Amino acid sequence: MPWKGEKNPYKIWLSEIILQQTRVEQGWSYYEKFIHHFPTIQDLANAKDENVFKLWEGLGYYNRCKNLLFTAREITEKNKGKFPDTYETLIELKGVGPYTAAAIASFAFNLPHAVVDGNVFRVLARVFGITTPSDSTIGKQVFTNLANEVIDTKNAGLFNQAIMDFGATVCKPFIPLCSSCALEKICCAKSEGKVNQLPVKEKVMQKKNRFFSYFLFEYQGKILVNKRDGKDIWQSLFEFYLLESDELIQWDKNTISAWIQQQFADLQFDIAHVSATQSQQLTHQKIRGQFVKINLKNMPFALKKHQWIDVKKLNELAFPKFINQYLEIDFLQTNLF
Repeated sequence: MPWKGEKNPYKIWLSEIILQQTRVEQGWSYYEKFIHHFPTIQDLANAKDENVFKLWEGLGYYNRCKNLLFTAREITEKNKGKFPDTYETLIELKGVGPYTAAAIASFAFNLPHAVVDGNVFRVLARVFGITTPSDSTIGKQVFTNLANEVIDTKNAGLFNQAIMDFGATVCKPFIPLCSSCALEKICCAKSEGKVNQLPVKEKVMQKKNRFFSYFLFEYQGKILVNKRDGKDIWQSLFEFYLLESDELIQWDKNTISAWIQQQFADLQFDIAHVSATQSQQLTHQKIRGQFVKINLKNMPFALKKHQWIDVKKLNELAFPKFINQYLEIDFLQTNLF
């Protein structure tokens, strides 16, 4: 990405405004067009409104473009084109919030202000075992405070870029590279087997389509179960080890083996069964997913803290319909246990 490693505050600001509410893939070309037509903030400030809006066409949320022009002209007129160089002055700019102000402050001026995005939320939630919803008002403050505590104050820009890249490439939302992660030994989520449960999100119920992959881990006649809590569906009901994803995963021997090796290094296991895709329509959302039965030959440390019950006592637990329909069909017909 052309703005990676950039030190020019104008270019950093421009990229951040374009990427607000816009995917990187879409914003990339717009950024390059703006830099080509307006290489300096003075060029942008002196441009005609209609020319700038024409270049912005297709990005949507046109208030961003209005703020872009307003701020460019304000800096040019009041500050002679010199970009503000403190967090406090940056955040006063129209269209600049805490995230953008921190990004400019750290990347352009190496000031110790944490840039907290979804990748950073995820890394911090897992490493420190934070269960406060990351999308709540309290949660955002908790994560921002923590990010500012752990930042490398002498290399703030480099640290911010590093932790964001780490979340995007290693501590990924789904199938993170846990077994090769440099933070594995200090990661609370890894040691407690909660990697796929963190970070917690308060607004999860707003999703219309959700994709659940349940892993039935069985070891020496016992099976791993969890009791659902929090503000979500099926509260207080039991379930198996859950991996929720943003899209339907079609599990096969290769994808299952790769996922398990990434999650639990040196684990010996057999893949006993992979169900067909199942679905359940709830009032406001549709659940789709699969069940994967895994016979463990050894117990991974990360799963020891979970609840394990005798397989014969499964019928004593209350499960949601989505799981019960699987147990009643595949479980009974195939004698999985």
